[in-house]
Amino acid sequence: MSWSLRVPSASPEETRALAAHLASAAHPGDVIVLAGSLGAGKTTFAQGFAHGLGVRGPVTSPTFTLVRQYPCALGQLVHADIYRLDQLAEVADLGIAELVEHGVALVEWGNVATPALAPVTWTIEITKDAESDDGRTLTVRGDVDDRRDAVVAALGPALEAR
Repeated sequence: MSWSLRVPSASPEETRALAAHLASAAHPGDVIVLAGSLGAGKTTFAQGFAHGLGVRGPVTSPTFTLVRQYPCALGQLVHADIYRLDQLAEVADLGIAELVEHGVALVEWGNVATPALAPVTWTIEITKDAESDDGRTLTVRGDVDDRRDAVVAALGPALEAR
């Protein structure tokens, strides 16, 4: 059984703020998949999530390097982009399961390779709103357990503040 939560975002700043709030509920070993079309806001989400974990400095897309690592409050933030990989074996060769043992992983385009990733904690799907260039809808999905229910509960106050 799983839960799902849809949250509107009217700007990149709101997307970053939501991501930073979600980061506060992350735990070492979590693998978070970021899904969405080109330009949907996956890297923007990653920037906010990284900030929420205390990453200092710029967070950029790992499209050409495939994986970037940043020291953070939970050990390491592993930020991967598997858009250019064609086979599940190539994803497995990145060693994300081993890298996330001492941190958290964000995997852009990971929805196409979930079998090659460690168990996925959350999937964040970002879709562009048809009426607005800046508007987005973030759909957060996760498994039902005590820790993940706490994520949903934690989002309430943050969303009301907007």
